[in-house]
Amino acid sequence: MIGVVGGGIAGLAAAYRLQQRGREVQVFEASEDLGGLAGVYETAGDPIEKFYHHLSKSEETIVDLIEELGLGDRLEWLYMSNAFYVDGVVHPMDKPWEIAAYPHLSLYDKYRLTMLTLEIDVRGWLPSFDTYESLQDFEDVPIKEFLLDHTTRSVYENFWEPLLDAKFGSRKEDVSAAWLLGRVKFRGERDLLRGEILGYLQGGFAPLIGALVDAVGRENITTGARVSDLDTSEERVRSLTVETADGTTTRDVDAAVVAAMPNVLEDLTGYPCEIDFQGTVCSVWSMDESLTDTYWLNLADEAPFGVFIEHTNFVPPKRYGDEHLYYTASYVQDPSEELWRMDDSEVEELWMDGIADLFPQFESESVNWVETARNPRTAPVYERGYLDMVVPYDLSDAVAEGVYYAGMASRAQYPERSLNGAIEAGFAAADRITDDAVTASTTDGHEAVTE
Repeated sequence: MIGVVGGGIAGLAAAYRLQQRGREVQVFEASEDLGGLAGVYETAGDPIEKFYHHLSKSEETIVDLIEELGLGDRLEWLYMSNAFYVDGVVHPMDKPWEIAAYPHLSLYDKYRLTMLTLEIDVRGWLPSFDTYESLQDFEDVPIKEFLLDHTTRSVYENFWEPLLDAKFGSRKEDVSAAWLLGRVKFRGERDLLRGEILGYLQGGFAPLIGALVDAVGRENITTGARVSDLDTSEERVRSLTVETADGTTTRDVDAAVVAAMPNVLEDLTGYPCEIDFQGTVCSVWSMDESLTDTYWLNLADEAPFGVFIEHTNFVPPKRYGDEHLYYTASYVQDPSEELWRMDDSEVEELWMDGIADLFPQFESESVNWVETARNPRTAPVYERGYLDMVVPYDLSDAVAEGVYYAGMASRAQYPERSLNGAIEAGFAAADRITDDAVTASTTDGHEAVTE
C-alpha cells in the first residue's frame, strides 16, 4: 500500500495517478476537510473558494484532468479585467487604448514595459528575442536591479513596485528576476481588444475536489488523521503512524508520498527545507452592490490590504444568488506582524474601513456576510537561488527508499504556486513510484519499493 500524507489537491492527484497505475493507496488528511487551499464557503448559489483561484490557458495539466474527470462542460474561459487604483482613481489596464491613456507612465515607459512582457530585450541597437529564454540565467539577479536595467525607473516605481509590495512586502528585494520572467511566461492567452482570458469551473473548484475524491474512493481517504511518524529504519520506509480521534495506529506501506508543506516533511523525516513561506489573511465579502467595473484591482495607494478582487466581475452574480462577492487579502511575511495577530473580527473591521476609504459610495449596511481565512504558509518567497532549495520528488537518497514529496516546495510550484502546479507535483511523485521503482520481496515477507 502507498500512503499519501495530505488530502489537498496534490495528495489527491498523487493518489489518483497511483490508482490509475494499479497501486493500492490510502490518503491521510489531518483536518476534517479535503482540498487544502481550495476549500470553499457556501453562498446563496454556488460555493466560493476561501482563497481566490482561477486558471490560465498555459495550465494544461489541470485542464486535461478536468476533462478526464468528466468536468469539461463546466470549464469556462472568461475575460478578466484588471486595473490600477492610483490617487483615488481606478485606471483600467486591459485594452491598448486604456494602457495608452494611463497617466502615470510616459509613452517610452509603456514601450519598455510592453517589450518586456512580450519577452523582447530592447536594451541594445537591435532587439533580442532569446535573452529571456532561460529562467536559470536570472536566478541570482535581484528583481529591482533587473527591472531598472530592462525597463525604466518610472516603470519600476509606478508599475512593478506596488505589485511587488502587495506580493512580497518586506521581502520584495530578495526576489529573483527569474520569478518575474517565469510569471511573464506563465501568463494566459490575451485578446488584443478584450484582455486576458482566464478559466473557472461552474460551481467553483469544489467539483474538481469532489471528482478526485470519488475517483480515489472515499473509503481510501481518512480525514481527521494526522500522520505523526514515518518508520524509515534500515534506510527504507516501512510504516506510518496515524493519530485519529479513535487512537493511534500503525500502517505498513510500500512507499509514502508527503503531499504537504515542507515543515510536515521535516517533522516526519528530518529533511530540512530552506525555502521561506508567506502566510495569507483573506476575507470573502458578500454585498448587495457592485463597487467597481473590474475583477482584479491592483492598489498603488495606501490600503490595509494588498489586493481588492471583485469576483462577480469575473463570474456573474447570478451564480451566487445575485450576491456580489469580493476578496480582500494580504500576504504576511512574519507571524509577529500586527495583521496576523489580529482576530478575524478585528481584521474585518480594519478592512471594512479600508474599503470605505477606497470607495466613498460603499455603505457598510450593504454587507450581507464576511468570512476570513488564514494560513501561515500559502506561498513561497521566490528569492534568489530558489531552485537550489526545492525539495526533490524522490527522497530515496536524502531520507530513505520509498519516501517521495509532492508539496508546495516542489519544482512544479515554480515560478508560481497554483492548483495546476499541485496536480503536476502529485503526478510527478506518483510517476516516480510507478515508473522508476520496481517491487521486490524483502526477507520479512512484505513488499518494498526499491530502485
